[in-house]
Amino acid sequence: MVSVSREDGIRIAARAYTLHIRPGRPYALVTDAAGDPWANLLLTASLHTTAGLDDSTALSDPVVETDAEGATVTVDAHSSVWETRRLMIRCREDHLALGAEVTGSGWLTDVRLLGGYSSADPRRGTGWFASGSAFRSLVNPGPSSPDALAVPAAEPASVDVVGGSQPGRGNWFFTPPPLCFAVSRSPMSGPGLPDGPWMTFGVAAERGTEHYTGFHYEPGERTFDVRLSYEGAARVDGSFATPWLLFTFGAPDPYAGIASYVAAIGFGRPARDPAPWWREPIFCGWGAQCHLAWSGGIGRAPDFSTQRQYDAFLAQLAEHGVDPGTVVIDDKWELAYGSGEPDPERWPDLRGWIAQRHAEGRRLLLWWKAWDAEGVPPELCVRNAAGLPVTADPTNPAYIERLEAAISRMLSPDGYDADGLKVDFTAMTPSGPGMSRHGESWGVELLHRLLEVIYQAAKRAKPDALVMTHTPNPAFADVTDMIRLNDVQRLEDPSPGADFVAHMVHRARIARATLPNVLIDTDNWAMPDRATWRRYLEVQSELGVPSLYYTTHIDCSGEALREEDYAAVREAWARYRSDLVSGA
Repeated sequence: MVSVSREDGIRIAARAYTLHIRPGRPYALVTDAAGDPWANLLLTASLHTTAGLDDSTALSDPVVETDAEGATVTVDAHSSVWETRRLMIRCREDHLALGAEVTGSGWLTDVRLLGGYSSADPRRGTGWFASGSAFRSLVNPGPSSPDALAVPAAEPASVDVVGGSQPGRGNWFFTPPPLCFAVSRSPMSGPGLPDGPWMTFGVAAERGTEHYTGFHYEPGERTFDVRLSYEGAARVDGSFATPWLLFTFGAPDPYAGIASYVAAIGFGRPARDPAPWWREPIFCGWGAQCHLAWSGGIGRAPDFSTQRQYDAFLAQLAEHGVDPGTVVIDDKWELAYGSGEPDPERWPDLRGWIAQRHAEGRRLLLWWKAWDAEGVPPELCVRNAAGLPVTADPTNPAYIERLEAAISRMLSPDGYDADGLKVDFTAMTPSGPGMSRHGESWGVELLHRLLEVIYQAAKRAKPDALVMTHTPNPAFADVTDMIRLNDVQRLEDPSPGADFVAHMVHRARIARATLPNVLIDTDNWAMPDRATWRRYLEVQSELGVPSLYYTTHIDCSGEALREEDYAAVREAWARYRSDLVSGA
């Protein structure tokens, strides 16, 4: 039961935390049930627009109201940009949520919660203010470097739908992960996780409103605030409410914290029953393609996505008794990305090749590069201020029709009759100012729209089609059947001495905490060496569906697979299949 007292300001006590606002101070101190501090939350915000930065020029005293569910604190502000602005803290038994509302008009650039510009009380200074932090470590559920599972809380972090191999854009393994962060008061003491308890804070938004590309944690000297990047793409005309920033408390580890955050935002959906074949071990040819490209020094890995090479890959596995149930044809089997048409020189008889796999009792997935504008007419693309096409535009009805036709061609029995899609490169979601597109969606919502079209078209073409993504976000549960843990390491930024297996286990626990009823593809590339590959092979079946990317060599190290390695794959897959039959 939430209780409110008004001695020494406003004190709200709940089962998991206490919130205390002292008179004359624009902060709310949050402590755990034992009274140990977590954070000192700033009671103002800044919602910047293309017209200017948002400064609080006056603040009202906090007002608290109670109801059957708990208590709500409101603080009204005069704004330099908006007609009205109000900050709210909604207190419930197991969590609290903070958000802001404005009236007026403008194009949003950044929404800053827990921080903001203020000139309302010159005695305390003017300029930028932030919230106080008592935590010392942070877990970002968008994994990047395998060097450590957590980072010091003084380091910035972001979870978003953009990324790549360039400096500062490396968090593309999950796009998007859950839009939250987990923090501990314990400092870093090595590559593992600090001790708990853990507090988690993250975005709770209504479906269809997530028109931002990222959720950013921005720390200072024992301070922090968060930023939602709207990039000038979201129009406010009348009233606007930010997503809630939801806090949960007392988790023993960050995975339990993520699970409690997901439960609190209420995105739970009944699990769809997976087709039995979805659980079969997977062979993807990308690692073998990379070995051919790197060992010969001629061509690029996509050049080896050919019918002849995939025949050789499967023959090499069969020679050693390795029997995958699902085969993935990887980049680049298409004539043009997004066309759904095979390159006739590389794949002269894709339909016949897939039929042969079916005759063997196998299923076939086609690798699909999201967003790529190759071969797409410019008028069907998102374009920058100079008119340059940057990505396909899933808000354009003509592009949607084109995409649906391509997916039907790939998956339907009247087309090539493939069994599903491995969707990659979701981190290429368009981002930046001055972009034009047909509809209003942007950021997270734009990516969801793209995957929604893909998913629904796939199910129309083949009801048991498997759609694999790397989007372990609760709002994306309706557009994915299997979460891929993604590349084991970033080749452009290798981490000598890193525990890659521990990092993949970490990713799997994040995915499981976020989407507990969705299957996991454990991935298998790029392994730094044979020894690491063998160690990961032993745990893959515990994490999800085992996946194999190699046929003769580990590409990064050039080490050849030995008969004992093939035997280890056979044994691991046999145990996995036996457990499936027994229901273990």
